[in-house]
Amino acid sequence: MTRGRSDGAHKKRLLTSVGILAVFLVFLYVYFGSKNAGESALEYGSRSLRKLGSSYLGGDEDSDLGKQDESSAKLSLDDGEDGINPKSFPVCDDRHSELIPCLDRNLIYQMRLKLDLSVMEHYERHCPLPERRYNCLIPPPPGYKIPIKWPKSRDEVWKANIPHTHLAHEKSDQNWMVVKGDKINFPGGGTHFHYGADKYIASIANMLNFSNDNLNDEGRLRTVFDVGCGVASFGGYLLSSDIIAMSLAPNDVHQNQIQFALERGIPAYLGVLGTKRLPYPSRSFEFAHCSRCRIDWLQRDGILLLELDRVLRPGGYFAYSSPEAYAQDEEDLRIWREMSALVERMCWRIASKRNQTVIWQKPLTNDCYLEREPGTQPPLCRSDDDPDAVGGVQMEACITPYSDHDHKMKGSGLAPWPARLTTPPPRLADFGYSSEMFEKDMELWRRRVDQYWSLLSAKISSDTLRNVMDMKANLGSFAAALKDKDVWCESFSTYPRTYDLLHAWTVFSDIEKKGCSGEDLLLEMDRILRPTGFAIIRDRQPVIDFVKKYLAALHWEAVATADSNSETGQDGDEVVLIIQKKLWLTSESFRGTE
Repeated sequence: MTRGRSDGAHKKRLLTSVGILAVFLVFLYVYFGSKNAGESALEYGSRSLRKLGSSYLGGDEDSDLGKQDESSAKLSLDDGEDGINPKSFPVCDDRHSELIPCLDRNLIYQMRLKLDLSVMEHYERHCPLPERRYNCLIPPPPGYKIPIKWPKSRDEVWKANIPHTHLAHEKSDQNWMVVKGDKINFPGGGTHFHYGADKYIASIANMLNFSNDNLNDEGRLRTVFDVGCGVASFGGYLLSSDIIAMSLAPNDVHQNQIQFALERGIPAYLGVLGTKRLPYPSRSFEFAHCSRCRIDWLQRDGILLLELDRVLRPGGYFAYSSPEAYAQDEEDLRIWREMSALVERMCWRIASKRNQTVIWQKPLTNDCYLEREPGTQPPLCRSDDDPDAVGGVQMEACITPYSDHDHKMKGSGLAPWPARLTTPPPRLADFGYSSEMFEKDMELWRRRVDQYWSLLSAKISSDTLRNVMDMKANLGSFAAALKDKDVWCESFSTYPRTYDLLHAWTVFSDIEKKGCSGEDLLLEMDRILRPTGFAIIRDRQPVIDFVKKYLAALHWEAVATADSNSETGQDGDEVVLIIQKKLWLTSESFRGTE
């Protein structure tokens, strides 16, 4: 018995020892395996880039990429000359070629976020914590080509750049898009306007008795918000009328609709009417549009219609094309009655109704609001509510009244387009600016843009740039100075490879003050910049030195540098650096081109 007990104890000790050894071996495997995996990712990125060599814009296999220090220590803007340069960034897996960090469904599942699907919270922005960021370069899809230039791109794009054709099959009867060989064509149709957006737009202008059936109303209607936009053909066809539309759609079952819009060169961004305010101050648009957008406008006491009301200017229009506007079945009639009652309490009036479309108009003054019976719903917003506050601000089911100044003006007071671009707007005083400050800012940025285009002259032609992001708009004078160039300029949630040009004026200095990572910003800029696209970085010399250390790791090429003082007068200590992103392909992407 004693011997038996001794053998049992020996076996237990042996099993314990084996278990400890196994745990130790697993630890070694995880530690060194993960290290090797990281090194493999770096090597993968380097191999895939080196493989192409001469396909760089002036690059070769003997670039500084292979000569840099092995360390990839994180840098801050204050690193001196002895700071360590990163050798390279790993390349993300090919399945992340369309990654949008703050709209990543996999992240939502992994973080087990408790979101209310009924109010579209899962389509709103949910950004990863630092430990969940990928911190790698987003590869282009197999066979990627430099995008077709505007205006030809309005009607066709390379299929390889957005290899998703399910919408072409799903919407084949509505003329959204058609696959033809190695391209995808856009006939201009939509769910409600199968025979072309141009005819539909003219019919809306005719309903409002605008001259020559032109929706711009002799320059009085310039800004349009299109919700549930599909592939944004409505906004694309408005451009010829000198109207700029911001087209909005979520990353829903029609996952790539906004990606198609951006590839076409049409202003659009990913977003949703959910629980947060739209990223615009109050009174931003003259016209809002919903064509079969599948939105329940009656939900939550009409909160989504009230959000449209917030961003519409005095006298602004909402065009609604939907079965509820004309169908005679019981459910559609119920929705129509309830929606009509709601907008009447909001003081909207029917400007026109024809066939399947109704157009409501917002009041010019507060008179109707003040005449409503006490307790009428929806209520007016609280006096301490800031209608211009956006960026994570919750929507509220209330009506935003006009200020005393706007009430007396009986309208926005804006000049018709294009005079509006250079005429000081009435709201300047609300933000502490004078007309003189506005005009000086316009002139300053006109000179700066002239300088930029001079520095870029050897690299660009008239059709090189289309999609532009101004990363710090201020008064918008940079965008205004681009008026005679065939571009559009906005910035919101977007796909990889969206922009031809990024403009970063003191953005790095700003995020440094907030304790944010300059490296993270560079990776995000690379994600949204198209191959062969440009970035203009205007900042302090230490910032420029910091960015230059990352050029090889990002596969960017310095195009030009300039002392801003020499060209644009006194700009303090700002320096200009212009870079161009090289076209690189992974091995998988490269095989797609063969």
